[in-house]
Amino acid sequence: MTRFLLRAAVAALGLWLASRWVDGIHFADQGTLVIAALLLGLVNALLRPLIVLLTLPLTVLSLGLFMFVINALMLELVAALLEPRFSLSGFRAALLGAIVVGLAGVVGSWFIGPRPRVAVIVSRGAGAPPSDTTGT
Repeated sequence: MTRFLLRAAVAALGLWLASRWVDGIHFADQGTLVIAALLLGLVNALLRPLIVLLTLPLTVLSLGLFMFVINALMLELVAALLEPRFSLSGFRAALLGAIVVGLAGVVGSWFIGPRPRVAVIVSRGAGAPPSDTTGT
């Protein structure tokens, strides 16, 4: 939970920077900025993996550049959900904003650290001690 909140804070910083640097991104107030960051985290955690999977052939054909489009669409979805208080002037603003938010996320990950690893504990019978296998 703490890691999610840290990442949401980094996303909020990225959204704030995008609203300052990119023409066409506007927030009504700081509360909307925080809500947009939390909502962007939820959308990226729940909906983005499905969209990435469905558009995988297009992403491979574009050598990964279509991921920028997917990130922009996720930002547009958040703006549509918070319509009067968070506005994007068009797809160009969404694309440039997604790039700024993504770069802020990369820099934030340097300070927060890598994603947590998944540990799988395998038991080999009733008398044997469990072995610990760590994977990503």
